[in-house]
Amino acid sequence: MARVREISDPTNLSTKVGLGQEDGSAPAPGQPALGLRGWLRWTWRQLTSMRVALMLLLLMAVAALPGSFFPQTPQDPSAVANYHDEHPALAPWLERLGFFDVFGSPWFAAIYLLLFTSLIGCILPRVAVHWRALRSQPPRVPRTFRRFPVRAERHLAEAPDAVERKVLAALKGRYRAAVTDDGITAERGYLRETGNIVFHLSLVGVLLAMAAGQLYSYRGQALVVEGDAFANSVVDYDSFEPGTFFDPGDLEPFTFTLEDFTSAFTLDAQARDFAAHVSVTEPDGAVREETIKVNHPMNAGGANVYLSGNGYAPELTVRDGAGEVAFAGPVPFLPEDGVYTSRGVVKVPDVSGDQEQLGLTGAFLPTAVVEPDGSGAYSIHPQPEAPLMVLTLWAGDLGLDEGVPQNVYVLDSDDMRQVYEEAPDGSPGSAEGGQSPVTIFLAPGETVELPEGLGSVTFESLPRFAALDLRYDPSLPYLLTFAVTAMIGLFGSLFVPRRRLWVRLTQADGGTDLAAAALARGDDPGLSRDLDRVLQAVGAEEHNGSTDGAPRAAAAGTTAATRPRPGPGRTEE
Repeated sequence: MARVREISDPTNLSTKVGLGQEDGSAPAPGQPALGLRGWLRWTWRQLTSMRVALMLLLLMAVAALPGSFFPQTPQDPSAVANYHDEHPALAPWLERLGFFDVFGSPWFAAIYLLLFTSLIGCILPRVAVHWRALRSQPPRVPRTFRRFPVRAERHLAEAPDAVERKVLAALKGRYRAAVTDDGITAERGYLRETGNIVFHLSLVGVLLAMAAGQLYSYRGQALVVEGDAFANSVVDYDSFEPGTFFDPGDLEPFTFTLEDFTSAFTLDAQARDFAAHVSVTEPDGAVREETIKVNHPMNAGGANVYLSGNGYAPELTVRDGAGEVAFAGPVPFLPEDGVYTSRGVVKVPDVSGDQEQLGLTGAFLPTAVVEPDGSGAYSIHPQPEAPLMVLTLWAGDLGLDEGVPQNVYVLDSDDMRQVYEEAPDGSPGSAEGGQSPVTIFLAPGETVELPEGLGSVTFESLPRFAALDLRYDPSLPYLLTFAVTAMIGLFGSLFVPRRRLWVRLTQADGGTDLAAAALARGDDPGLSRDLDRVLQAVGAEEHNGSTDGAPRAAAAGTTAATRPRPGPGRTEE
């Protein structure tokens, strides 16, 4: 009988060396620490997974929604200012969060960069794997075909070499085929994965093109009156927004002149057509005639010129109290409704001597109807059938000498007074003391003397104006290219079938025993037809597999051992 000697362990050595616990049980396995490198690797794998890429794509779509709900500063700064006036408590918080410039906000840029990184990290490894798959031969022939629902077994009178040539001829052009020691292996559908990769690479291209468009593009607005010219320089723009890396000095020096503007309306004031006829002078001096219409822009100097609006610009001459011409020229009046009731401001700072500066505000009515009592007027049609200007008069300091930019369509009346005149008691708009604001009615060719010896106003003519939007974006051809390739890749990934087909030939009884099977990814009704095409090519009847994936009884007999083939496998595309 073996003797057991007890050994005391006052230092608990077994625990120190991991031989066991105090109660004799095995030690619990410990979880190794990931460390900094492990956490970085785990984070990268999560970021570059397709699941996270789809989540980021959805998140970017959700993050863009505030741009539809709130006015955006780059597109409509006046609407943002109005939102601040109407919501003084909420607007500052929205401003801090970037909701008035969604696509320029840091959080949207972060989502954009994460999505870009995720797509790059997700696609590049797949490109390498797919490239290796394209260069390798199709998968090896399975040891048995009985587990495949689409299969066939036949005995042919021809020799195996002749049957092999017919099989390869039937597969040529449709399958990548290779002859191995185990039989013929063939595969098709590589364009499915190629299309998937092209689609995702095109998405990356779209993101890159959009980023380049934001950095190297510009956008500007200009209002041009009939007969006036526009030069493509910053000083001729009413507003100009260059990209981050765009140098305004790189503007192409083209010019154009608005020769004529035409419009057509129905009797019920519905717009039918707008056309701005311009003559363009290219940087090389070449001159051409162009017509700009809605959704039909003109291209000049690499920029697209869009027709974004139109209206009337009455040409006025204002003389001061000394009879000198203080203002002369067209004044654009901006339309406010479908019948082109238009609002505008005439600022007259250059008066003689110590006379007060003048300001005229009011409306232009293309086809005016005046109330019988003279209390008001309104327009009934956008065409200038009976044009009339209805203006009020202000005098004082326009504030143009303070060095603060002003809106040309707004009159700063803080240091001005509205001019009144004597009016019968009880007349519309009369104030206490028999005073009422001066109202000036002007038709083309008419001159009205201003009260208090302030001068006169003459309505000379009625030219039209065109509001033009000029956009230069060098990324547009690339965006179109990547969009087209993305659609082509998507169609390939959705509609190109992925199929594999194997044929084993065995010499027997002076002929050849043929065993074949086919496999597809998912349900594929065309799989059975492909196998039938191979059988017909070698002179066999329709195979025993079913097109719906349910097997029918295979032909009697089993496949014998594959005949040996010396040397390495031969491949045929």
